[in-house]
Amino acid sequence: MIFKRVGEGRPYPAHGLSSSAWAALPPRQVRLSDLVTTKDTLQLAALLDEDSTFYGDLFAHVVLWRGELYLEDGLHRALRAALQQRHVLHARVHQLTEAAAT
Repeated sequence: MIFKRVGEGRPYPAHGLSSSAWAALPPRQVRLSDLVTTKDTLQLAALLDEDSTFYGDLFAHVVLWRGELYLEDGLHRALRAALQQRHVLHARVHQLTEAAAT
């Protein structure tokens, strides 16, 4: 199995982070086997596009919520990493707390 679990949707509350707020988070390595996806489908064109990060962040976006790492954006990057036999992905991780969620 590539991921810890394949999810359907975001089980955490909206965090409201802007693109610039995500960009302020330093990237770190995250094991693919620790990630829970928030999407269960992928557009094949996004996976195969060599320049898929041209209009977006170079790093995947992950939300840490209640001890789980949810892959919010970057499913195509994670699958590409798995196809290249890599076990880790560089991602920006936002820790969402109960207090911030209310």
